[in-house]
Amino acid sequence: MSTSRTFTLFRSLHFKTHKAAQPWLHKTTAKPDLPLSRTHTSKPWHRTGLNRGYATLTTGSGDEASHRIWNGNTNGNISNDQVARLAARRLHPLALGDLVRHGRPPLSTSSLLSSANFTLSLLPIRLAHRIQALRNLPFIVVSNPHIASIYANYTHSLSTLLPWQERRITTLEEEVEFTAVMADLVATHSNTIPTLARGFLECRRYISPADVTRFLDEHLRARIGTRLIAEQHIALHLSSQPHNHTYNPNHNHGSPSSSQTTDPSSCIGVIDTALHPAHTIHHCTSTVSEICELKYGVRPTLIINGQTDATITHVPTHLEYIITELLKNAFRATVESGKEREPIEVTIAASPADEASAGPTEPNNPSAANGSPSIPGVTIRIRDRGGGIAPDVLPNIWAYSFTTFADEDVMDNGGNGGNGNGNIDALNAISGAGGDSSSLAGLGYGLPLGRAYAEHFGGGIQVQSLWGWGTDVYLTLKGLGKSG
Repeated sequence: MSTSRTFTLFRSLHFKTHKAAQPWLHKTTAKPDLPLSRTHTSKPWHRTGLNRGYATLTTGSGDEASHRIWNGNTNGNISNDQVARLAARRLHPLALGDLVRHGRPPLSTSSLLSSANFTLSLLPIRLAHRIQALRNLPFIVVSNPHIASIYANYTHSLSTLLPWQERRITTLEEEVEFTAVMADLVATHSNTIPTLARGFLECRRYISPADVTRFLDEHLRARIGTRLIAEQHIALHLSSQPHNHTYNPNHNHGSPSSSQTTDPSSCIGVIDTALHPAHTIHHCTSTVSEICELKYGVRPTLIINGQTDATITHVPTHLEYIITELLKNAFRATVESGKEREPIEVTIAASPADEASAGPTEPNNPSAANGSPSIPGVTIRIRDRGGGIAPDVLPNIWAYSFTTFADEDVMDNGGNGGNGNGNIDALNAISGAGGDSSSLAGLGYGLPLGRAYAEHFGGGIQVQSLWGWGTDVYLTLKGLGKSG
């Protein structure tokens, strides 16, 4: 892997993971990747080690060694037997506890190597399952250039991991090489969702909507876990960096550095063990309000009530995507129904005290070590007076590719997030997931993808519509729930 290529990968990853401080949604052409809310920009792992991580992964022995890996099986020519053998293995049910079990950064060398080997034990199997699922699609569908490119990306990523699969990562040099492979995997699959969306839109004559929804529901849920596993190890690597001697000399003897003592972070990689949903809602409301005013000339007010000080262990970028999607719908319905003077009400309710007290303790619940009263789960209700959802539309809201936009508008959009000649409006060009950004605008993926993120760790989204009046949406988040 060339130095410039690796630098680009990690610069891209850094921008995606830490663009909370960027005014990303003030420009409708921006391409946010589930940015962390601005409430997290003060965390130490955002300030230390992450920028320095570029040099570690792009220079010296790590880069030279990565050439040896990349000069191997990188053309995607993997055998059917290799795919079948891996796809026959059972998928590990992923839980947030799995991702935080290695401890709070900076990690010791042994913990960092353990994280790398845990990541390596999961990803080849997950990639093989996706390759097998793509192979099971009708041939005319897989032949579509967009879907064929996704298939090629998965075979490429699996081919880069196969040289690692039969051995353990035992040295820091190997860990650096492996993390560079993870960065390539994340970058390679950054546009999976809009590319699949475009492909299935072009193939809708050859595959039923029910089959599309069934495939995408499984595929995109699996992609959420795969991407999260890779990004978690990369984040732990960049916030630890024992190979760069960024530890306090006393760290290996069990003494935390002074920065850890005075400013402990609630973040473990890409997971926040003391995430405030109210802060995320404030951030998303500000963004959606500005875009709504840009589009319609007005912005409804929003009221947050309930247990606004509640915290939860969760992935900030997932929550931000979900909240943005739900607020987009509420704002748009409220304004278009002429009820912009009616406030949108958001209520936060934490899990009951008896349920919270039954939660796991250290080491499975790292938030306890941070002194944070993080609870196992919260429910967020978003209530609007936007007239509700029409009865003939309600059954279709969870179907991928169901959209209220006209077909010609979607096709004219060209997958460019409203930057082509289409009529996709601003409110549908401000959120995306995994680097997909506004290219999902008008393709009907917002709500089902949001539900997939919510359900990934045991949560969910329920919609109660009172046609002619308004809609209540209930978002449930489970802090340490298991996923499929």
